[in-house]
Amino acid sequence: MIAIPDLLLPEGMTDLVFLALISTSFLGSLITVAFGIGGGGLLLAVMATLVPVSALIPTHGVIQVASNLGRAAMTFRHIFWPALPMFTLGSVVGALAGGAVVVNLPAAWVQIGIGAFVTWSVLGKPPRGVRDWPLLVGAVSSFLTMFFGATGLFVATYTKSQELPRHAHVATHATLMTVQHGVKSVAFGLLGFAFAEWWPFIIAMMLAGFAGTTVGLQLLHRIDDRRFRYALDTVLLLLSARLIYAGVTDLWSGR
Repeated sequence: MIAIPDLLLPEGMTDLVFLALISTSFLGSLITVAFGIGGGGLLLAVMATLVPVSALIPTHGVIQVASNLGRAAMTFRHIFWPALPMFTLGSVVGALAGGAVVVNLPAAWVQIGIGAFVTWSVLGKPPRGVRDWPLLVGAVSSFLTMFFGATGLFVATYTKSQELPRHAHVATHATLMTVQHGVKSVAFGLLGFAFAEWWPFIIAMMLAGFAGTTVGLQLLHRIDDRRFRYALDTVLLLLSARLIYAGVTDLWSGR
């Protein structure tokens, strides 16, 4: 077993848990850059079982800022800039609204709703509102991410609706998610979350994510746009099915 320096371990975290999370950060970034989506949700799912609930969403958000920023920087010339201004404004509005809400949203219904919406968008024609209303997409997804963490699936529907080449899709989605997670992280800081004790761990996760991005880009270069869209649609449908299943299961069990 590799000995992990105590500096990198938040209170109560074991070496084995740390290594599992670092590996997941690497794999999640690789998956996202190679196939367009999925890594953030994978990381959140694993962190949800290994990180205290109170720290889950804030730390995941900061890690995702760095992961997406790295992807955006490495694919900078492919970014579709017109998508950014109104989405950014919507993200600020959504994060402020989410931070002001006291009660929790019904997670099961949100999971079912997002899963059904994305399935419809993949199998049918993306709704015109998604394609033309980045302000609304930014506001809704940022509001939801304050509670549930990974809304990249929802944002990917908007990015996909722009019908961009594979490199532009990855670059634009990464840029939009950098904005969204950045706004969310600032909001949690203003709400009083103590990031200080988590910074060494967060930085280690960021570095692992950057390594995953580097490897994932090599895969992205080797596939064509048709295969990329097929892979993206497949991943979107699988993640949507997982969301719907999780929501129905929670409702059935009465959670």
